[in-house]
Amino acid sequence: METRELRYFVAVAEELHFGRAAQRLGIAQPPLSRAIGGLERRLGTLLLERGSRGVTLTGAGAVLLREARAALDAVEAAERRTRRAALAATGRPAVVLAAKAGASGELLAKLLGAYAAEPGAVAVDVVLCGPGEQTRLLHDGRADIALLHRPFDDTAGFDTEDLHSEGQVAILPAGHPLSARPHVRLAEVTDLPDLPLPRWPRPDGTFPDGPGPQVRDHTQLTQLIALGRACAVVPESGRTGLREDLTAVPVPDAPAGFRMSAGLPTSALSRRC
Repeated sequence: METRELRYFVAVAEELHFGRAAQRLGIAQPPLSRAIGGLERRLGTLLLERGSRGVTLTGAGAVLLREARAALDAVEAAERRTRRAALAATGRPAVVLAAKAGASGELLAKLLGAYAAEPGAVAVDVVLCGPGEQTRLLHDGRADIALLHRPFDDTAGFDTEDLHSEGQVAILPAGHPLSARPHVRLAEVTDLPDLPLPRWPRPDGTFPDGPGPQVRDHTQLTQLIALGRACAVVPESGRTGLREDLTAVPVPDAPAGFRMSAGLPTSALSRRC
């Protein structure tokens, strides 16, 4: 299979509409339809069900969509890393580190300071991203190493090294009955009917079902908590720089929120850390 065919298929599988997929790809619809049909004939299986109500994926199509995304990510990663290697050969080497915005600030500063003091240290470009985006940046080659948060971030496929472990706290609106407590139990926080836990997006951009509000970033989360629409359980370092209208209460029985560095085996920074 060619990467062109995979891109065509992914576009149709994600749009579930040949016309929208063709527009997204910047091509006419007939050659797109012919390309998908040719791919199905060569694979010997139907990938898409075409009907009057639209397009749906077959079981085989769902498998190819997953594999095609991974393959295209790998191709893009190879291109990006090759370009960075070419820059390094010209005397401008750099390592790209991804971290979640609003978190890991103190740990990140210590890491960068310690690495900068190492002999032969190269420049480090820091990319601050949204929750859970670090793994995607690593997979597609936009980052060489990232600070991940276990158990929240997926570390499968990465070489990892634990850097720090900490407890968790509940972030509540100031003035809430639980905010005056010295500590709370995890069940008390997760069962609050008036302050549901937020729903973060899955890797595909969809949100899980539940009563909590949909949240995409730290700013949204803190504003919703301050308005009395949600609460959150976060690593203890989340209390740093907390707004005055929010309170952090320790949750001793919550799992420890681990910090770790994760990177490609060939990353110079991951070896030094």
